Amino acid sequence: MLNSPSDVPIPVLPFYFTSFSLVGNLPYLLFTTPPSTRKRKAAEAAIADQPLPKAATKATHASNATASDPRDKPESLTVSSLAIVCERDGRPSPSKKKRDLVTPATTTGSMDSDDEFLSDVSSAGDFLDAQNSDDESLGDDFGDDLDTGFSDDKDLIKQKRKPYEVEYKVLDPVAIQHEQDVQVDDVSAILGLPPESAAILLRFGRWKQEKLIESYMEHPEETLDEAGLGTDFEGLGKMEKVADFMCEICCEEGPDLETYAMRCGHRFCVDCYRHYLAQKIKEEGEAARIECPGDNCHRIVDSKSLELLLADDNPLLQRYRTLLTRTYVDDKDNLRWCPAPNCEYAVDCAVKARDLRRIVPTVRCNCKHEFCFGCSLNDHQPTPCTLVKMWLKKCEDDSETANWISANTKECSKCMSTIEKNGGCNHMTCRKCKHEFCWMCMGLWSEHGTSWYNCNRYEEKSGSEARSAQAKSRASLERYLHYYNRYANHEQSAKLDKDLYLKTEKKMTSLQSQSGLSWIEVQFLDTASQALQQCRQTLKWTYAFAFYLARNNLTEIFEDNQKDLEMAVESLSEMFEKPVSELAKLKVDILDKTAYCNKRRVILLSDTAENLKNGEWAFNVEW
Repeated sequence: MLNSPSDVPIPVLPFYFTSFSLVGNLPYLLFTTPPSTRKRKAAEAAIADQPLPKAATKATHASNATASDPRDKPESLTVSSLAIVCERDGRPSPSKKKRDLVTPATTTGSMDSDDEFLSDVSSAGDFLDAQNSDDESLGDDFGDDLDTGFSDDKDLIKQKRKPYEVEYKVLDPVAIQHEQDVQVDDVSAILGLPPESAAILLRFGRWKQEKLIESYMEHPEETLDEAGLGTDFEGLGKMEKVADFMCEICCEEGPDLETYAMRCGHRFCVDCYRHYLAQKIKEEGEAARIECPGDNCHRIVDSKSLELLLADDNPLLQRYRTLLTRTYVDDKDNLRWCPAPNCEYAVDCAVKARDLRRIVPTVRCNCKHEFCFGCSLNDHQPTPCTLVKMWLKKCEDDSETANWISANTKECSKCMSTIEKNGGCNHMTCRKCKHEFCWMCMGLWSEHGTSWYNCNRYEEKSGSEARSAQAKSRASLERYLHYYNRYANHEQSAKLDKDLYLKTEKKMTSLQSQSGLSWIEVQFLDTASQALQQCRQTLKWTYAFAFYLARNNLTEIFEDNQKDLEMAVESLSEMFEKPVSELAKLKVDILDKTAYCNKRRVILLSDTAENLKNGEWAFNVEW
């Protein structure tokens, strides 16, 4: 018998160490099998189906003997032979377990009997079963985390979406058309309608498929009639020459006059039909709801009829299809066109209108334009859409002009006319009602006695109320100007930074030629320029958001985060405007400051979005 585990040599095998245990007097190392040894394990499992080796056969027969011959003991026990012994003994092979039991390939010393040896092997099998059971339960607790180190699937590791981010996808015209075709085919198959009729029905129902199908199942004829379809779907309209026919539009007639009529039966000459369709498509921009030109006929011209009539006019036909695509995006609640000039992409986002009080859904188009999915304005995080509209209205209309008038003028206490003081005398006379009063206290001038030019009526109630109203108006104006000036300052700075960004490539080229850096090495300027614009856009809207916040502890934290970001942005902007000759030396500092600005922006937006989602913010207005 071996006296201690240290007497047994441990072979070096390509396994990952998991734990060390003793079974009997034999040391056993429990390992996790790496992917590189899976083929070898499969080969070992195949060995188990082969005839027993001589040593293993002797060991098996020796288990029933009362005495043993030392010469019959196996001199070497490998993983394969251990698997064979365990299978012959009625237990599953360890090689088929998730965890493998590794024993020394060569053992030295002696055992008392083969029975003792097999007893140890049996104990090892029992231990292995228990250990594997523990390992499997551990794997259940941690999922696939134990194997992630060996996985090549990048989808297993997904970045967690930040609190202020929303899920969306960008669609090009081909993808938009594909989505339309899928819905049309589904409705056509379910309702048994031609695809062109199913398309008209979907456009009538604004592409709400389930609601439309339900309405059709309950009232099919009414639904078709309201959608501009009839119940006759047999065949298509045809171009044909009709004897003794006169067009009701142009009053032309003749045997060679080519005519066309839809299923409604209203027939017109092809030239008038084409002119009518061209006017609708080109001048009126209509495509989805073009009605039959017949008097009081509300039958919709389907795509098959239109393609037949405009087969020779490809530009007009292409515009018709483009208008249909625009109508599709406009009708879908989960789709928005990118507002950037000449951009043909649309964004698909599941944010509902009712969620816009808790979420600011900023999306980024493939053209790199960032905008709010809720209102289509430029990115205005962290301010919700409703507050943005209120702020813009406040900045654009005459509300602040009224504030200035209220702060710098006073109203006659008799006729309530607005009066501006144009001299140094406190004795005011209203030009409208001739009422005389004191500018300082708003009291009657006749009550001032001989103290004409020195108001001593400070405690008069009416004068106190007037001064209080004026003070509130002044305070309101000062508060607004505080936030507006900072809002406007960052807006102006963002424009200047954008102009600077347009010059960045030239600056990068100059830096490359002067410092000897490669084009890749000077990309830090482009990264810094983009970070500046993004952070200033965020800072601009933080002041609009703060204007509507009520004072509390959360507001203090918000202003601290705002201050940290603003200081970092100004520091980066200052470094970015250095001469080109100094930029190479400041590369590390610019990179560090850029990363810090981005980090502070994420912190600010995440904190604001979390509180907005949870309803933690208190506002000083009703919205």
